[in-house]
Amino acid sequence: MITHTSAIVLKSIDFQESSKILTVLSRHHGKISLIARGVKRPKNKLAGIIEIGNILDVVYYYKTTRSIQNLTEASINFSSLNYRSDFERASILFASLELVNQIIHENEVNENVFTFLMKFITWLSNYQSVNPSIFCYVQLRCAKLIGFNLTYDADDTLDERYFDLTHGLISSQFQSELSYKLTVLQSRFLQLALSSKNEKVFQTGLAGGELKQLIHHLDVYFKYHIEGYQDRKSDSIFDQMLKDYS
Repeated sequence: MITHTSAIVLKSIDFQESSKILTVLSRHHGKISLIARGVKRPKNKLAGIIEIGNILDVVYYYKTTRSIQNLTEASINFSSLNYRSDFERASILFASLELVNQIIHENEVNENVFTFLMKFITWLSNYQSVNPSIFCYVQLRCAKLIGFNLTYDADDTLDERYFDLTHGLISSQFQSELSYKLTVLQSRFLQLALSSKNEKVFQTGLAGGELKQLIHHLDVYFKYHIEGYQDRKSDSIFDQMLKDYS
């Protein structure tokens, strides 16, 4: 079946001498693998188009019995080229793409995740004040979009806050051995991020070690609920960004 749809490039690996295999999040078929034959040749019509983070219009032959589909045409809806010269934006982008690649299964269609990621890529490209807490917000939005939303139910008159991994609950009570104690800034960030989509959440001051710890807490939450969830390879780049903001 010939399919024409939108797709976001999540990952790209070299295949043989001249081809690449792409992992994309497509609107019609969810996360799939596409082979771009001969794309590494300078005069190939797809050269420079299938970069990671690009939002594309693609045409491919889709067969349910085939694990890798043949990409025949592609054009750019949005180019991630400007990310290449901005280390901070690129760090957040690559971490976010790797996150989405892990939480969506092969051939799983999730229109909400696709729409969020498409809007997020274009928003981050133009957002003036970039800081690493944006990635933590992406974690929270993705958790909600795949059905593992966190709930904030803490008593603001009490000082202590705990994040229970089993139920995704932030409360003033220690729920179980799988609960993390939160700092004041971590709790404030979660409260704002879960209650609204206001950009003020990025002005809470959450940074450095506290931010890295909260990102780790959320990764453990994903690992608890999603089989096969792994540490991100892009974290070495993102960690450097955290150091720069410390």
